[in-house]
Amino acid sequence: MGTEGKEGVRSQLRSRIMEELDQRRHISDQELYDLIDRTIQETGRQMYLPLKERLWLRSSLYDSFRRLDILQELIDDPEVTKIMVNGAGRIFVEKHGRMELWDRRFEAVEQLEDIIQQIVSRVNRVVNVSSPIVDARLEDGSRVHVVLPPVALDGPAVTIRKFPEPITMEKLLKYGALTQEAAEFLRRLVEARYNIFISGGTSSGKTTFLNALSAFIPRGERVITIEDSAELQIVHVPNLVRLETRNANTEGEGEVTMSQLIRAALRMRPDRIIVGEVRGKETLDMLQAMNTGHDGSLSTGHGNSARDMLSRLETMVLMAAELPLEAIRQQISSAVDVMVHLGRLRDGSRKVLSISEIGGWENGNIQLRDLFFYSREKGRLEKTGEIENREKLAAAGNTQGRGEK
Repeated sequence: MGTEGKEGVRSQLRSRIMEELDQRRHISDQELYDLIDRTIQETGRQMYLPLKERLWLRSSLYDSFRRLDILQELIDDPEVTKIMVNGAGRIFVEKHGRMELWDRRFEAVEQLEDIIQQIVSRVNRVVNVSSPIVDARLEDGSRVHVVLPPVALDGPAVTIRKFPEPITMEKLLKYGALTQEAAEFLRRLVEARYNIFISGGTSSGKTTFLNALSAFIPRGERVITIEDSAELQIVHVPNLVRLETRNANTEGEGEVTMSQLIRAALRMRPDRIIVGEVRGKETLDMLQAMNTGHDGSLSTGHGNSARDMLSRLETMVLMAAELPLEAIRQQISSAVDVMVHLGRLRDGSRKVLSISEIGGWENGNIQLRDLFFYSREKGRLEKTGEIENREKLAAAGNTQGRGEK
C-alpha cells in the first residue's frame, strides 16, 4: 500500500473513531487504543491490511488524538533536528544539517490548527487572530514558534526545534566545534565566575553551547535561569530555580517580562543568573545585574560577530533608557568579561569562531581582544592571545600562568 493509500485509510478510520468519541465525555488511553484496534479489525474484514500497516495505523491514529498527529513521527525520530510546517500542505525537516521536504501532509488546515492549540495550551499560552505569534515548548523541552494567518499568508506556520539529550562539552569536542585547549580555558573562566556572553546567528548553536558551558558551574552554587521559552537543561545543580516569561492573556493582563524576572531573581539570593537570550529592554537589567556583584552570569544574543553583538547590545540598552552612548559602553565593558562567538559553516557544521576578551573602553570605543580565532585555512580554532584580566582567575585560586595548555 502506497503513502496516499495509507493516508486515505487513516483518514477514513479517524473519521469513524471521531464519530464514536463525540458520543463520549471522556475516554482513557487504554479505551482509545481498544477503540482503534476494534476499528482497524473491522476494516481488515473488508480489505487486506498487512500487519505492518495495521501497526502503523494503530500508532498513527493514537498520535492524532493524544499526541501531535503526523508530527509525532518526526518528534520521535532522533535524526530530525528541526521541523518546519508551512501551512497544512508542506512540511520540511532538517536531518544532519540538511533540509528536505517530507512526504506527508495534514489532511486539512483545521487538523494543523488543532495541534497548534494543543501545544500552546499546555504551556498556558494563547494564539489567535488578534495575537497571531507565540513561542511555546513541548514536554521534552523542544522549542515551538507559531505564526497564524493573516500574518502567515499561506496558512499556519510552525517551527519546532527539537531538544534531544543535552550536548556536553565532550560531544562538542568530538564534533570539532572547538579545541580541547579552548574548552579547558572556558572551564576555568566559568569556575572563576567570569561573565560570559555567547553570540551567534540563527541556528548557530547558542543555547546548545550555553547548556554545555553551564555544566562547568560548581554544584554547590544557587543558579537562577530566566528564559522566554524554557530550553536550558541544567541537571547537575541541585539549587536551581527556573523562571519563564508569560504572555498577556486575552484581556491584555498578566504579562511577565524578562526584565521583571531579572529584577525578581536579584531578590532570590542567586550565585549566578543565566539569561537564555536577550532581545530587547531586558538587556539593561542583565548588565546591571552583572555589574552589581552577580559574577559568573551567562547569556546569549543574536549577532553576526563579537563586534556586531556589542553594537546590538548598545541598541537594546537604548530601547530601555535614553542614556548617553558613552555611559552604555562603559556599562557593557564593565559587565561582560568574555564573548564567545559561534557560527555555522557552509557544510552545516557549527563552530566556535572566536573567544574574545572585553578590555574596557578607550577613545569612546569598547576594546575587544581575540584570545582564540577560527582559522578557515587550517579548519580549527587557533589560540591568538592571552587573557589580561586575571583577577578572577587569581581569586579562584587558579595558579596556571600565561601560555598554559
